[in-house]
Amino acid sequence: MITVRIWFEKRNEASYISLLDMQRVMQRVLKRSGLPVWHTLGFNPHIYMTFTCPLSLGQESLCESVDVKTEAENPDFQSWQDKLNAIMPAGIHVFQVEPAQDKASEIAYACYTISYPAAAQSKLEQYNGLTEAMVEKKGKKSKKQINLKQYIPALDFYTEGKRTDFCVCLPATQELNLNPSLLTAFLEQQFGASAAEASILRTGLLKANKVPFRPRCRNV
Repeated sequence: MITVRIWFEKRNEASYISLLDMQRVMQRVLKRSGLPVWHTLGFNPHIYMTFTCPLSLGQESLCESVDVKTEAENPDFQSWQDKLNAIMPAGIHVFQVEPAQDKASEIAYACYTISYPAAAQSKLEQYNGLTEAMVEKKGKKSKKQINLKQYIPALDFYTEGKRTDFCVCLPATQELNLNPSLLTAFLEQQFGASAAEASILRTGLLKANKVPFRPRCRNV
């Protein structure tokens, strides 16, 4: 049995599809495609699937993936890609299908581009003068105080047109997974930079040694 990794972009209106709804979308798309995916056994069989590093609601991504299994020999992955894209909802585009090689547990960091209106730059610059930026990270069973400056020492801005952008790379392990919304919420609370005006785009996943988790995502 082969584990197949389906890589896709999640943009625009699709960013508001939750993980639970995304699971339903993929179940329906895979069933409609007629592809030879493996189903779980038991009274209520369903398509086996595992999402890699699921994305938060309202955030876009260039590098989402879901793993499925197939018993087919020598599957035509280009055919998989074409069939899936033909019936995907707006905002979701499959850009690669391949045998899963790296394990999802190898992911150590997720990289993002965060964009604000250009007028917000003066507010965002104040972050760079801080010695610490404490936020509360809520878990299922506990709360933890995190100093964002430990992971984002400074915001390196670049302005193009009406937008000011900067990139961050945050831990994305089972032990510590930092959501970029922690930063946007902090910037709003401390400096008045509206989090609602910020757009968040995941651009890549990295292993512990900063080597890209397959595949290299397309440039923003």
